[in-house]
Amino acid sequence: MSAAASAAAGDWLPAAEVTESGRPVLTAGEVERHLVAQADLEPEESPRLSPLRGRLLVLTSHRLILLHDATRSARAIPLAAVVHAYPPHRRHGNNPLRSIFSSSSSSSSSSSHHPRVRLQISLPPARSEVVAVVVTGKGDAADVFYGRLLEAVRARAWEMVAVSAAAATTAPGGGGSLGAQGAAPVVEDLAIRMPVVGVSGILRMEQEAWESAGQNLQDAFQDLNALMSKAKEMMELAEKMRQKLLTNSSAQSNSNDEEMGSKQDMQDWLLSVGIVSPVTKETAGALYHQQLSRQLADYIRTPLEKAGGMMALVDVYCLYNRARGTELISPEDLLQACSLWEKFDVPVMLRKFDSGVKVIQTKTHSDDEVFARISSLAQKEDALHKGISPSDAAFTLGIAPALAKEHLLNAESIGILCRDVSPDGLRFYINLFNEIDRQNIYLAKTHGIYHTWISVTPASSQ
Repeated sequence: MSAAASAAAGDWLPAAEVTESGRPVLTAGEVERHLVAQADLEPEESPRLSPLRGRLLVLTSHRLILLHDATRSARAIPLAAVVHAYPPHRRHGNNPLRSIFSSSSSSSSSSSHHPRVRLQISLPPARSEVVAVVVTGKGDAADVFYGRLLEAVRARAWEMVAVSAAAATTAPGGGGSLGAQGAAPVVEDLAIRMPVVGVSGILRMEQEAWESAGQNLQDAFQDLNALMSKAKEMMELAEKMRQKLLTNSSAQSNSNDEEMGSKQDMQDWLLSVGIVSPVTKETAGALYHQQLSRQLADYIRTPLEKAGGMMALVDVYCLYNRARGTELISPEDLLQACSLWEKFDVPVMLRKFDSGVKVIQTKTHSDDEVFARISSLAQKEDALHKGISPSDAAFTLGIAPALAKEHLLNAESIGILCRDVSPDGLRFYINLFNEIDRQNIYLAKTHGIYHTWISVTPASSQ
C-alpha cells in the first residue's frame, strides 16, 4: 500500500486523539477494557472503504480504538454505533466473489487464516456497514475479545450521566445492615444466658466462635470491596473536576492572580489523586509493560516539569502508585516500564548516575544549566567562605538533597567544584585551581574568583 493510500486508510471512521507516547486520550468516564496487540479492520460490503492493517486494538467502555504506532494516529468506532456483533469465525478463502473485491490476494489469504469478529455498525449519514475485526493473536484471543466486547456493549457506559444511587443502598450502613445489627444483641443475650455445661457446651462455644469469625471476615471483605468501588468513583470525580477547572481557566483568562493560583493548586491536587483508567495485566495482557511504559510517560511529564525536570525513581514509584489507587505495581514493573522508553519516542528517559542512583528526567533537561546555577551558588560570598552542602544545592535547585548531591559530584568530576570531607560533613567549594596561572603560580591576581576568595576569607583560615 502506498504512503498516500496508507494515510487515507480509515478516513471513513472518526479520528481519535493520541498522547505523545502513543496511547489513546480517554474521554470523561471512559475506561480501558481489553487490548489486542495485532488486529485488522476490513469492510466486508463496501470495497471503496480502505481497510486498516496491523493496528493495536484498544477496547474501552465507550469505543473501539485502532492505533497506528508508526504515524501516532488512531481511528475509532463508537460502541453506540455497534448494532450487532457476531461470534468469531474463520473465513474460507475459496469464495470467488470475495476475491474480486479484496484489495490484494496476499492480504486476503493471510487474513482468512485468522478468526474474524463481524460487526454491523451504523455510520453517518444513516448508513449501515459490516466490518470484520481480524484478530491475529494466538489461542482464544478472538473469543476473549468477543466476550469483552459484548460486556462493554451491554453495559452501555456511555449513557451513564450520573453515578447510580443503588450503590448507596448496598453500602455498609444501609437498611439491610441496620436490621442485622438490631437483631445481633438479642442473639448475643440468649447465648450469654445459656450455660456452658460439659462437652456439648464447649463444642457450642467453638461453633459460635467460628460463625462469628466467618461473619467478621465476610463483613471485612464487603467493606474492602465497597472501599475499592468508592475509590474508583472518587478518581472519576476528580478527573471530571480537573477537566472542568481546565475549561473554566481557558474561558476566564482575565481572573486575578490569587484566583488563578487557587485554581492551579486545586488542579495539581486533583492530578495527584488518581488515574481513571490505569493499565492492568488483566486488560493489557502481553502488552502490559509496553502500555504501562506509555501511560507512565504521559503521567510523569507534569510532575517532572514541577520538579525541575528530574525526579528520583523511588519518588516516581510512590507518586505513580498513589495515582493508580488500588491497582498498585511492583518496583520491578516500574523499572521494566522505564527501560522500554528507549524503544518509544517519548519526552522522558531513565538515567543512572555513576553512584548507581536512578532518576527519571525529561529529554530537554540540560546539565549545563544545572552546572551554571551550582557555579553561581558556589561563588557567593558565604559559599566561598564555608562551601556548599547538598542541602544548600537542593534548596537552590528545588530538588531532593539526594539528587542535589549527584549534581554536585558531577560538577566536581568536570572541574567546577572541589570536595572537602571533614568532621562537619561533605561540602563543596568552587575550584580555585582553574584561576591559577601555571606559568607564574606566585602571581597574585587582583581580579577573578581567586581574588574574591582572598578578600572574603579570614586570614586565619587561609
